[in-house]
Amino acid sequence: MKIALFGKGYNHQHQEYLQILIDELYRSEFEVLFYEPYLQSIIDQLKFPSPPKTFTNYHEVKSGVDMLFSVGGDGTILDTVPFVRDSGVPILGINLGRMGFLSSISKNEIVEAVQNVRRGDYLLDKRTLLQLDAPRDLFGELNFALNDLTIYRNANAALIVIHVFVDDIFLNSYYGDGLIVATPTGSTAYSLSVGGPILVPGSQNFIISPIASHNLTVRPIVIHDSSTIKIQIEGREEKYLMNLDSRNSAIGKTDEIVIHKCDFQINLVRMPNKNFFSTIRDKLFWGVDYRKQGTNYYT
Repeated sequence: MKIALFGKGYNHQHQEYLQILIDELYRSEFEVLFYEPYLQSIIDQLKFPSPPKTFTNYHEVKSGVDMLFSVGGDGTILDTVPFVRDSGVPILGINLGRMGFLSSISKNEIVEAVQNVRRGDYLLDKRTLLQLDAPRDLFGELNFALNDLTIYRNANAALIVIHVFVDDIFLNSYYGDGLIVATPTGSTAYSLSVGGPILVPGSQNFIISPIASHNLTVRPIVIHDSSTIKIQIEGREEKYLMNLDSRNSAIGKTDEIVIHKCDFQINLVRMPNKNFFSTIRDKLFWGVDYRKQGTNYYT
């Protein structure tokens, strides 16, 4: 089995766990390919049983990799998506970051997770992406997002007005700092922080969430992901900011934005003892009674 290992940079606090991961992968007799820039950051800090091999792009992943390990946090997983795209290669996230909704394997579960992969004892969660159809040249062939598409006002203090149409029917004009269009996967990210609902993966919906709305009665809305979303921007400035997951670009106020569901999905690896509900309970501390733990909120 060929494993691609992706990360964004070395942190000495993670050295012990990275070494455990590398040792277990080689012990399990996987063929391991390291993302070239990541390898350069760790090669002098860790021990390798044999000279490491590398990969650098999507085509190398698509042509023979069986699974991609993402080492970091949820942001690292978002950065792996351009390397996987429509290949169907599953992504397993090892959480060395903070929250870890997507990278659900904790540092202490590394050995167990690798052994499960070796035995084929894992599940795949299919995740919907959204796609930016227009402007076509804004992000080139990387015109998709696993989490969300976000439009912001620029550094100018003036608010932005965003007119939204769903299947050519006018929805609303949003006055504020910006707008988020999120997938179910992205419902636990930026959209959640502005009051959006949590959606179960596979619910076949998108969320449209205003950022710092000037009208307090305006709230996030859930629509079916078969819908086409069209957006027009109004404001004093000529340029505004757009993010597709971790990628960003400037957009002109005369550009019409067209969004719909992407024609491929991403496979996230899930261990048999985990599910979406257990993850949000663990990460958001649902059901925890701090009174039983003697927590004093006033100290």
